[in-house]
Formats: sequence, structure tokens, C-alpha cells
Amino acid sequence: MPDQSQETEVFSYGEHPDQYVSLMHPDRRPSAGTAVLVHGGYWRQRITAGVMQPLVDDLLRSGWSVANVEYRRGPEHSWPIPSLDTAKAIALVRGTLRRQGRPDTVILIGHSVGGQLALLNSGLATAVIALAPVTDAAKVHAEGLGEDAAKEYFGGSPAEIPAIYRMASPIQALPPEVPILLVHGANDDRVPLEHTRQYVLDLAGKARPDQMFHQQLDHFEIIDPQQHHWQDVRSWMGKVLADARAE
Repeated sequence: MPDQSQETEVFSYGEHPDQYVSLMHPDRRPSAGTAVLVHGGYWRQRITAGVMQPLVDDLLRSGWSVANVEYRRGPEHSWPIPSLDTAKAIALVRGTLRRQGRPDTVILIGHSVGGQLALLNSGLATAVIALAPVTDAAKVHAEGLGEDAAKEYFGGSPAEIPAIYRMASPIQALPPEVPILLVHGANDDRVPLEHTRQYVLDLAGKARPDQMFHQQLDHFEIIDPQQHHWQDVRSWMGKVLADARAE
């Protein structure tokens, strides 16, 4: 559970119960910056924003403001609804920060499908951290990843609905123009590291994302702030924010 001394404000950005953002600020001190978290779960309804709570707590203790995003998902909310919801949520957070008299610079942090959503909406953020991101929806389908998650969610194959799969794949999108950090573990069996390596290769000459690839880090350890990689991720966040403020 979050620290009870932290006040949580919940803002809706649509009429559906899953269109909301929980916004928290560090207690009794200026915020280092704002992190906007987007959870994964292979587009399934049963996985919620609560899965990001350990990162929420860690970032608050480290002096960051945190916005934890929920969005519509599941087969009943077809693509591109999750991405459109993410864009609306980011806009709401930035507008709220401005109304509160705070800088509206945000670092977008997405895990798995949340990494997909973060990369596709990178232009709305100051920087993006993609943790074990889904970068190629067609490859997810071809490899049957997440217990055939792409088949379940999209309802067809890349051959049947190619435009949808292209739209849902960061590897097919324009290269990000903001700082990007890709974090992935070699023993990830939910989204293999090879997917992120291929994404980096495809960006060659177009963008140069920072990379933190680890031998001992699985798909769920990557959102555990007690794991060995997280301090380096937070250090990257601080450096990017300092660079943005210096511009």
C-alpha cells in the first residue's frame, strides 16, 4: 500500500470506469519531477494499474511525483483505444500539473504493453522508459506470446488485419524524437529480449535509444524496484530531467 501520508488525487479523462489517473506528490518536499506509469498485461482486462504500485511507492520515496494510468483494454476495447486513452491520460496529467503550478515535463514509464503504449506516445512526453516493451505486435502473434495474447486481443492475424498490427507496433512507427531508455532482461519469456534488440537495429541511423540489457532480469522483476537495475534507471531519470531543465 502507498504511504498513507501521501495524498492521492484521482482524475477521470473519460466516462468509462477505467479511464482515470491516480496522481500523487512526495510529502513535504518539492518534487524531483513527474513520472507517468503505464502498466502492461498483454491488453487483458484482469491486469490493472495496481501492478505498478511498487514503482509508485519507490518513486514517491525518491522525491518524484507519480501519475499511475489506467486505460480501457480487453477485446471489447479494440485497437487503438488503449493508445488513445494513454494519450488522453498524458494530456490530463500535464494540464493538471500546469494548473497546480508545477512543471509539466513528464517521464513516461511503460512496462510490456505499457512500453508499447509509451513508445507510441513518446511525442507527448519529455522522455520515455520502456521496460520489456512490446515493439512488434505481429511478432507477438507469430510467436504465440502471452498465451496467444495478440490473437485473443486483435481477433485476427497480421495477414488478415495488417494495418492494425502496423499501427500497434512501435517498430513500424516514426522514430522517437525524445530521449528513450530501453530496459530488458535476457531471461524474459513473456517478451523476449530479441524483440527489443531488433527494435534498436531498426532505429539505427534514425534514433539512438539508451539501453540497459541484463542477463538476470525476467519480465516481472523488471518492475520490482528492489532488483539490481532500478537504481540505474532512476539515475537516468534524474539526468534526463536535469538536461531538459537546462535547455
